[in-house]
Amino acid sequence: MIEKIGGRAGRYVRQPEGFRVFIPGPLPPDPPIRMDEEMQVLLSATDRAIGRLDAITEFVPNPDLFVAMYVRKEAVLSSQIEGTQASLTDLLEFESEAKRHKRVTDVQEVFNYVRAINFGLEQLAEMPLCLRLLRAIHAELLKGVRGGYRTPGEFRKSQNWIGPSSGTISEAAFVPPPAHEIPGAMGNLERFLHDDTPMPPLVKCGLAHAQFETIHPFLDGNGRLGRLLITFFLCWRGILTRPLLYLSVYFKRHRQEYYDRLQAVRDAGDWEGWIRFFLEGVRSASLEASETARKILDLREKHRTEVGRETRGSGAGLILLDRLFEFPMITVRQVADIIQRSYPVANDLTAAFVELGILSQAAERKRNRVFVYQPYLNLLEFGL
Repeated sequence: MIEKIGGRAGRYVRQPEGFRVFIPGPLPPDPPIRMDEEMQVLLSATDRAIGRLDAITEFVPNPDLFVAMYVRKEAVLSSQIEGTQASLTDLLEFESEAKRHKRVTDVQEVFNYVRAINFGLEQLAEMPLCLRLLRAIHAELLKGVRGGYRTPGEFRKSQNWIGPSSGTISEAAFVPPPAHEIPGAMGNLERFLHDDTPMPPLVKCGLAHAQFETIHPFLDGNGRLGRLLITFFLCWRGILTRPLLYLSVYFKRHRQEYYDRLQAVRDAGDWEGWIRFFLEGVRSASLEASETARKILDLREKHRTEVGRETRGSGAGLILLDRLFEFPMITVRQVADIIQRSYPVANDLTAAFVELGILSQAAERKRNRVFVYQPYLNLLEFGL
C-alpha cells in the first residue's frame, strides 16, 4: 500500500522502496495567498524599490555595457551557490584569454551561465516565457560542462533528490516528484505563468520560483535555472526593462532560511512565509543594486573628470574609459583596437590610466601585459 499525506501545496507519497516523493499541487494555491496588512506593506515597499532600480538605467550612459557586468556578477554568484570556485576575475581572464586556468571547468560553467542569460533575454524578445524556452536555456547552461551528459534541454526521465552527494535517496532532505509527473506539473506551471487572473506580479514570480524548485524538472542545473526564471519573468512582464535584479546574493546570505522556507511550503503549506521571504529578497536586492549603480555612476564621473583633465580632453581617453565598464580587464593591443590608434599611442594612454590609478597591471610580465579596472571591480565584487 502506498501512503499519501496531503497538504495545501501538494502531497507526499511513500514509494514501495520506502522513500517519500512530493507531488506539488497546481498553482495558484488553494486557499489563495492571504494578503494581510503586513504583506501589503512589504509588497508596496518592494514595488517601490524595484521601480527605483529600473529607473536608474535611464541615467546610465550606454546601459547595455553597464548591464553586461551585472550579468557576469550574477553568473559568478549563482554558480558559486552550486559549488563552483571561479571568481569574477577568473571569468574576465577566461573571456579575454589572458591566462590559462587551473579551474577551466568551473570558469566554463560560469561562462555558460552568462551565455544562457543573454540567450534567454534575446529569445524573450521573440517569444513568451514558456517550457520550450526554459528547455532551450537549460541546454545552453549545461553545454560542454559538468552535467552536460545529463540530458541538457530535456526534462528528466529518472528520479532525482536533494541531499548529500555521497548519500542515498533514503537519506535525502527532499525528493521531488517522479519523472512521470513532470510533464503535468510543468504544464500547470506554464499555464499559471500565462494566466491573466489578477495577482501581483511579484507574488506570482515568487510562487513560480518555489514551484519550479519543488518540481526539480531537470537532472542538473535546477537551482541556476530557477534563479534565472525570476529575472526572465520580471523582464518578460515589463517590470524590469533591463536584467539588473538577481537574488543570488540574498539566497546565498540566507541559504538555510531559503531552504527552510521552501520546505515549509511543502510540509505545512506556508506559502505566505515563503512569499514574505521572497519579497524581502527582491526589496533588499533592488536597494543594493541601486546603491551599487549609484556608486558606479559616481566613479564614472570622477574618472571622466580626471581623464579629461590629465589627457587634455582626449576623446580616446573617454572612449577607453567607457569601454572599461564592459571590459574591465584589457591589454594594450585591445586598447589600440578600441581607440583606433597605433600601439605606441595606446601604450601611452594605458600608462596614463595607470598613473591616474584607474588601471593597474594584473600581473608582472613584460609581454602581453594585462591591466584591470580595479576600482570598478571592487564595487561589483561586493557580495561575492
